[in-house]
Amino acid sequence: MDLSRAEKLESQNEVQQQPRKGTSFLRTCFNGLNALSGVGILSIPYALAQGGWLSLVLLFLVAVLCWYTGLLLRRCMDTHPLIKTYPDIGEHAFGYKGRAIVSVFMYVELYLVAVEFLILEGDNLDKLFPNMSFKLAGMKIGGKQAFVVLTSLVVLPTTWLKSLGLLAYVSAGGVLASFILVICIFWIGAVDKVGFNESGVTLNWSGMPIAISMFAFCYCGHTVFPTLCSSMKDRSKFSMVLLVCFITSTISYGSMAVMGYLMYGEHLKSQVTLNLPIKKLSTKIAIYTTLINPLTKYAIITAPIATAIEEKAVFRNSRSLSIFIRTALVISTVIVALTIPFFGYVMSFIGSFLSVTASVLLPCLCYLKLNKAARRFGLESIVIVSILVAGLFIGVVGTFTSIKQIVNHM
Repeated sequence: MDLSRAEKLESQNEVQQQPRKGTSFLRTCFNGLNALSGVGILSIPYALAQGGWLSLVLLFLVAVLCWYTGLLLRRCMDTHPLIKTYPDIGEHAFGYKGRAIVSVFMYVELYLVAVEFLILEGDNLDKLFPNMSFKLAGMKIGGKQAFVVLTSLVVLPTTWLKSLGLLAYVSAGGVLASFILVICIFWIGAVDKVGFNESGVTLNWSGMPIAISMFAFCYCGHTVFPTLCSSMKDRSKFSMVLLVCFITSTISYGSMAVMGYLMYGEHLKSQVTLNLPIKKLSTKIAIYTTLINPLTKYAIITAPIATAIEEKAVFRNSRSLSIFIRTALVISTVIVALTIPFFGYVMSFIGSFLSVTASVLLPCLCYLKLNKAARRFGLESIVIVSILVAGLFIGVVGTFTSIKQIVNHM
């Protein structure tokens, strides 16, 4: 990268050389876990049911693959001290075109995940309170639309928090909610006598594209990783943060997938909570925990988008402008959430197209561009090329399958 570009990047990032400021190791772990352990935990049993028991191997392979590409992003950040965000990595590797490409995939993915949170809240709350409605600006809003709007009002104040250290407290609530949800599913199966008696199928080739796409969605935290890394007091510990986050989230995903499949087998719905016996107290706790989870994750998912917009704004340090931008962002996601009818298929599309690109393909390409040694024939280059081929295959097949399903259900 030439000097002028370095100066440009430096002016954009405004790097602060103050080692005592930043987010601690523990808080960064909470933020990372909150980014990884998203709404995918509700659909992971359904994904296993789609692919069969052997697809569980793919879950662990996807986890290892995404952990490795997360390390590649960390190494990309080590190549220049001015790199702070994912788009910075793209610019450093491929110039302004690289920055634009990375930004498009990154922000569209984060934006659609935020939209998915609102859709999820609307669907589940509508099942709990089917006849609720209220008036807003003289208009009567009811059903799912009403709960989408109410959810946006709840999450709005959390989006105004610019400090990732403060967001860590919100993230801790999200991590706790995911843990409680897993415990509730176990309780329903073991204590409430639903049982773990379903045998399932060993392998289902026809459902494999959906299964892999959903697995990829579960590990789509890479767009947030550079932001989390740059916010740390000690960036050298971020590799350990990744290891902790991926091991913990994989244990959570694996446990939920196995328990849900053993409980309901081929009868699993797209969200495991929809299968639970509604009259049980543990079911109600699980559903309410499901509702809490997206509320704790919305702010950290939309933070990179808001930050990017604020950096382009004229009054960059204006608190009121920051609140206005983040409020407008929330309003826009509400509008989109009110118009998208298919939660599961949108999730599959995000996983196969956006998540695979942002979490698998782009980290490998950027690393190969920035590290000349990695381009030489050897074990590392073979591994990275293999990941690129596998990611490209998953992306093409999964995207085709998800789009086909969306079209068929329009």
